[in-house]
Amino acid sequence: MKKIILPVLLLFSVPLFAQTITHRMSEMEKSQMSEYLRTYPQNQITSGITTPPASPVRASAEWEEIDALIITWTSFTTILKDIVRYAQTETQVYIVCSDSNVVISYLNSNGVPLTNVHYLLVPFNSIWCRDYGPWNIYTNDVDSLALIDWIYNRPRPKDDTMPSGIMRFTGLPMYQTTTAPYNLIHTGGNFMCDGFGTGFSSKLTLDENPTHTEAEIDTIMKKFMGINRYIKMETLPYDDIHHIDMHMKLLDEETILMAEYPQGVADGPQIEANLNYVLANYNSVFGTPYKVIRIPSPPDAGGDYPDNGGDYRTYTNSVFVNKTVILPTYSQQYDTTAIRIYQEALPGYNIVGINCNSIIPSLGAIHCITKEVAAHDPLLISHQALHDTYNTTTPYQVDALIKHRSSIANAFLYYRTDTLVAYSQIAMTSADGIHWTGFIPPQTGGSRVYYYVEATSVSGKTQVRPMPAPAGYWKFDVLINVGLTDSKLGSVSFGSPFPNPAKSFTSVSIISRQSLFASIDLTDVTGRLVRSVFSGFLNSGEQYLPVDVRNLSSGIYFLELKSNGLMQTRKLVVR
Repeated sequence: MKKIILPVLLLFSVPLFAQTITHRMSEMEKSQMSEYLRTYPQNQITSGITTPPASPVRASAEWEEIDALIITWTSFTTILKDIVRYAQTETQVYIVCSDSNVVISYLNSNGVPLTNVHYLLVPFNSIWCRDYGPWNIYTNDVDSLALIDWIYNRPRPKDDTMPSGIMRFTGLPMYQTTTAPYNLIHTGGNFMCDGFGTGFSSKLTLDENPTHTEAEIDTIMKKFMGINRYIKMETLPYDDIHHIDMHMKLLDEETILMAEYPQGVADGPQIEANLNYVLANYNSVFGTPYKVIRIPSPPDAGGDYPDNGGDYRTYTNSVFVNKTVILPTYSQQYDTTAIRIYQEALPGYNIVGINCNSIIPSLGAIHCITKEVAAHDPLLISHQALHDTYNTTTPYQVDALIKHRSSIANAFLYYRTDTLVAYSQIAMTSADGIHWTGFIPPQTGGSRVYYYVEATSVSGKTQVRPMPAPAGYWKFDVLINVGLTDSKLGSVSFGSPFPNPAKSFTSVSIISRQSLFASIDLTDVTGRLVRSVFSGFLNSGEQYLPVDVRNLSSGIYFLELKSNGLMQTRKLVVR
């Protein structure tokens, strides 16, 4: 255990409260905000670097390895203690507090181990460290870790200087977007990224920076955080703080966990519109449509949703802590479904829930009160999971981008088709030391293949992806081909739609052994043509075609692939 006392001088003269509980900006704060910004940063003691990094940088994703999790010890201590309980088994925990003895006594009395716990006596105003805490960037993808500090979008000067305390404790360099022309007002709950240059926010970011154009905001984010594609969505009518972590979460580079409501309820219509906007205009970093997993947002204890005065209950407001995911829970009848969705989406992760009924009326939960310090020595592995296939004759190619500052010594691919037997190991090869490839042998139809990637750096660090491997894994099914084979054209395989059921967009995979003409139509249960999805030449190899099902009535539909007089169908359910 460590007790770190980090004095921070505050010169801001407007009288402010010691500990702000509400996540919303109070009426008093609204009246103070313009004066606070007018005198910023003159009235803040800043010790960071206010010019952009000289080298290209990459903002890390939340599912990457972390060295520490930050919390601020103030209100809602019953929730904070359980965060410490689960997080300290995975990483260091930095507790920002005003009296470490009080924290230690409370944790001891509740049976929480003090392993990996550090106490930082740094001034603060509120519990919402997601919003005012530092972000993580790496120079040249994996070389050196640094922190990023924005201007907090609340006139809470102690909160706004907390990142300086983290900087002093960790010894990490910190870049600050606090002075013109790089002054940027932002809040952590309204930002997430994929680790490869794509960022997401609501348009609150534009509203809170009226002195900057959108292009200028994009430039600041690119220079300081390596965000070269900044996706901004409309704010939600019933989310008073307009933070996207209340209704969405990135689970990996291509998977969005998105909240949903019953049709027409609360923020459901705007969430669907935002999702449709993203799917219609952007692909994942892999160049393919985003996968979308839906998770219901439950009503409050009285059965009410936010549009009827109910609490803004959310399951997307969770946090990755290496191999553990901590999510908010509220009521068993809804929690069991949410936990199952997480377990199915993230096999091998330890999924744990903490009751957040006390904090959710303040418009925040687990993600809102935690912040990560990324690993100082990252070994980055990125891989697009293989899709289901009809291929039973040729090996399955597994490609991974793997990086470490000392370079990669070796990489291995592990696979199995039976969870009761050991994984088989296959050496991966690389021509450039960054892009690695391995091949899983072909399997018979009806097989399910589980696999993961492991790499070791020249310096001796070993990492796996998914991080909980071998308990965690990617998987794909080898399907039994029931049609569309012809000796004249080779073979065409038509994959199942994903996601299915679908609400806005889905996609289908097409595998063709050679270039040939084909058409894909969407029909209803009577065989009536609803719309043409594709008509033209299919290139050889595998490709993914998006299918727009917006504005379709709920029900059963069929996708029909036709070529040279042959036809294959796939069932699609529209919700």
